[in-house]
Amino acid sequence: MRAIIQCVSEASVTVNNELVSKISKGLMILVGIGTDDTDTDVATLSKKILTLRVFSDPSNPQNMWKASVKDIDGDILCVSQFTLMANTSKGNKPDFHRAMATEPSRAMYAKFLESLRTSYKAEKIQDGVFGAMMSVSLTNEGPVTITLDSRKFEYVETADSSKKGEKKLKAASETKTVETPIQVPTSAS
Repeated sequence: MRAIIQCVSEASVTVNNELVSKISKGLMILVGIGTDDTDTDVATLSKKILTLRVFSDPSNPQNMWKASVKDIDGDILCVSQFTLMANTSKGNKPDFHRAMATEPSRAMYAKFLESLRTSYKAEKIQDGVFGAMMSVSLTNEGPVTITLDSRKFEYVETADSSKKGEKKLKAASETKTVETPIQVPTSAS
């Protein structure tokens, strides 16, 4: 499950020239659901979104990265976005085979919204119209835009691994070492 999170001073969704949702200060979230996503991905992503410290300290606006959306009593506007699952590695046409099919995705997206509503304040969570052609408008603050993936590994380079040409893959509870070959130029004798 993937999400693009943006800190906004305002955001709205319009469908067929009709305003569907509107929020003030908070988060605008685009959500993509993959074919292999489960309830665990919903729980992981919703928890991370609600606790991610992307706002300034309300008592000291110069002190950034101190508050979550819950801490500032902010709004959240979610929009389902299957295009986040696009594979663009081959050719110029995006491949959407990794995106979950419409009906199961609709059900999982509803679970995601419900998870946010039960973990925060239901009235603070807004969304667009699932599957509709939407016009999304927002004013990004910062600008702060963060990509989250419920299963993505982070590449962490350590001092000793950079000497050996290794990169460490770090997941929530495990660390794996991946050998990266180093090309050494040879001189012609």
